[in-house]
Amino acid sequence: MNTGKKDKGTPNSGYLLKRGVAEIIVEEEMRGLLRSGKKLRLKEGFDPSFPDIHLGHMVALRKLRQFQELGHQVILIVGDWTAQIGDPSGASATRPMLSAEQVKANAETYMQQFFKIVDRKKTEVRWQSEWFGKFTLAEVIQLTSKFTVAQLLARDDFSKRYNAGRPIAVTELLYPLLQAYDSVQIKADVEFGGTDQKFNFLLGRELQSMTGQRPQQCLMTPLLVGTDGSQKMSKSLGNYIGIAEPPDEIYGKVMSITDSLIMSYFELVTDIPDEELEEFKQAMASNSANPMEIKKRLAREIVSQLYDQQTASEAEEHFVKVIQGKEITLTASLGLAVEVTSKKLIDMLCEKGIVKSRSEARRLIAQGAIDVDGKKITDINMVPSKGSIIKVGTRRSGFIKST
Repeated sequence: MNTGKKDKGTPNSGYLLKRGVAEIIVEEEMRGLLRSGKKLRLKEGFDPSFPDIHLGHMVALRKLRQFQELGHQVILIVGDWTAQIGDPSGASATRPMLSAEQVKANAETYMQQFFKIVDRKKTEVRWQSEWFGKFTLAEVIQLTSKFTVAQLLARDDFSKRYNAGRPIAVTELLYPLLQAYDSVQIKADVEFGGTDQKFNFLLGRELQSMTGQRPQQCLMTPLLVGTDGSQKMSKSLGNYIGIAEPPDEIYGKVMSITDSLIMSYFELVTDIPDEELEEFKQAMASNSANPMEIKKRLAREIVSQLYDQQTASEAEEHFVKVIQGKEITLTASLGLAVEVTSKKLIDMLCEKGIVKSRSEARRLIAQGAIDVDGKKITDINMVPSKGSIIKVGTRRSGFIKST
């Protein structure tokens, strides 16, 4: 990984504080901390309600790794205490109430993936229950007294729900305060995360100041757009690329993104130099390069980071032979053979990236562009039989052999 270093380990701020960074609060203070030579305490928290990490998370994690390589200390906060509380209002599907066992299992999976990107040896893992497990009611009330309801309702999602007359549980209002208290507890110098965390980060700064600590700096990274090309990458939306997925799947999903996302993916999740990225950008703008070939480079870079170069090369060979070679074989090793007899055709086409959406699959069927075993398909609910040969147009990815 490019560490963004100059002579004697001085950080190259043009790389470290600009590329893959949406906003820093307060940037000049951050630069001063870096120049001071102080070993900074870098905070990254995660909600173990779900175990897996995707490329969207990877944007901030890569930035953490770059700071680590300059000698700074990462503190990973496992939100085990808040995850067990859940969201009693039912307004948020992302905060289910979990048992201690579920939290622990999710956290272990998360950390295995976390350390695919961040250096384990330079990371301190802390569990919220270390401090919140001892909290008394008096301490909770004391914490809530430091902020007003008006301050909390200023958060964008709370504000929208309040104005729309949708319920907001008191418990939900506590989450930003608890995240802020995490910063106080570990004496964070910098907190990392996406731009959607800005409100919570600022509360952390304020609470630290109230308790006599130096307020943390907030380094916010852009939100990576998912494979649907429109919304931020999210497991709940199904538009994600998981970092623990098989190499072939990661490579194939990267190849499925729209051409308009190529440059942002390069910038946010690879170390390709800016100069080379500018060449890619100009080549695509002038139509002097095939976007697919540039996208292949992107897919190789991402798989290489998560696995290795040899695996990335093999994933590319698989893509060229199987996808571009117009053949996809559903095998038991992919876990699809058992399902194939009950899986709808349109679902199979979406899952394998032959079409971008179910609506596109329906349109192709209506146009007579898809046939199974030599017969054109007109039924959108059609389920291919085991061993069927499915052909998709003349300009598509070819045919699927259902084994």
